[in-house]
Amino acid sequence: MKGIYRLTILAVFLGGLALFSAVTFAQMGAGGIGGGAEVGGIGLGVGGIYPLTPLTEEIHVPMPEKVWAEDLPNDDGSGVALIWKKSPEETEELVYVAYIAENPGGPWYEGARFPANFFFKEDYPANFPGFYWFRKHREPKTWHVAKISDVSKNDGFTIPVKGKSYFLKLTAEYRGATAEYPEVLEVTPRENWFHTGRSNNLIFAVIFGTIILYFIARARRDPNLFIRRIAGLEAVDEAIGRATEMGKPILYINGMDSLSSLSTLASLNILGRVARRVANYESQLSIPCRDPVVLSVTQEIVKQGYTDAGRPDSYKEDNIFFLTEDQFSYAAAVCGLMMRDKPAANFFMGYYYAESLILAETGASTGAIQIAGTDASTQLPFFVTTCDYTLIGEELYAASAYLAREPMLLGSLKGQDVGKVFIMAIIVLGTILATLNIAFVKDLFKALG
Repeated sequence: MKGIYRLTILAVFLGGLALFSAVTFAQMGAGGIGGGAEVGGIGLGVGGIYPLTPLTEEIHVPMPEKVWAEDLPNDDGSGVALIWKKSPEETEELVYVAYIAENPGGPWYEGARFPANFFFKEDYPANFPGFYWFRKHREPKTWHVAKISDVSKNDGFTIPVKGKSYFLKLTAEYRGATAEYPEVLEVTPRENWFHTGRSNNLIFAVIFGTIILYFIARARRDPNLFIRRIAGLEAVDEAIGRATEMGKPILYINGMDSLSSLSTLASLNILGRVARRVANYESQLSIPCRDPVVLSVTQEIVKQGYTDAGRPDSYKEDNIFFLTEDQFSYAAAVCGLMMRDKPAANFFMGYYYAESLILAETGASTGAIQIAGTDASTQLPFFVTTCDYTLIGEELYAASAYLAREPMLLGSLKGQDVGKVFIMAIIVLGTILATLNIAFVKDLFKALG
């Protein structure tokens, strides 16, 4: 009996297993298991075997409500763009694809492809400077831009080309499904004559230019217009007077560069003023030169200085002479002059190299009062250490305006000083706002494009 009972239980179990397998395979062949995706057979549920209801799962592809086609701003006419507002339904899985064609019916060429979390207006500051300066912090990652340029066609040519009409369309791809914006948009790329991304440069140039013109006009009315004191230039008369009292010569060096150097030209401007002072005091001015062209110009400037002072007969051409073009040979010769003649005042103006410390230390050892001026940043420490007065950087260029008091130069110098104060104020303000995470002022000073 026990054997028959066991065989009966085994038969019932195997029969149920066979029935379940048959139902399962029938469902899989029809499209799935009951309660799942699209099926068309029968299903096994809690209540027994029942027919499956077909279900269709449609994938929704987010698309923008409105798309604009525009000529790409601030370019040479070789770019166009599609612009639309970001949809709240966008995810990283959504991919936008922009196409371009020469005819509304195609053929279409892919111009841009990117995920929905990329490429917004703030990513193209040179093309949309107004948005970058004033709106990017209020509307971050709001406006998508599909920038289309230099798209290769099948014939090897690229589009778009300025002056010709093109057609654009936008599609979106999401989880294997694709949707297309219903409109085909037409646009004509054009060359832009004015780059609006540089408007800030134009505005600041106009402001600073107006300030300089104002102070030039004011300097013409008042030649005694106050400008900041430059200690090295205030000491010029003191140095020349000291040399006159001691009955010793004055040594003037125009630097080591040729006449094409701006620092050499600035040195020659100062020399004209020094020459007039020396002529008034009837002192001796000695100028050893390294460059033959600088030698000729120096002779003419000194001669004119003596003439302006009313003492042309005191001018001695032999006091302005050529030594050598070799750097250290020239330095050695000048050091020899300083040790022999013991000048009471030494002027080192212009651009200098490794010989600067040799010259300045030798002059200091003779007890001379020394005034230096250079825009060579690597040599400034040596002059500051060994000279009594040093014109640092742009003070060398300001010296001619400071000494001559000519309205054009004086007004320019005063205007530049006011401009520097303005820039320093902007730097302080920008630092404070950047600390507070407000980048508005900093963005206004960026050159875009």
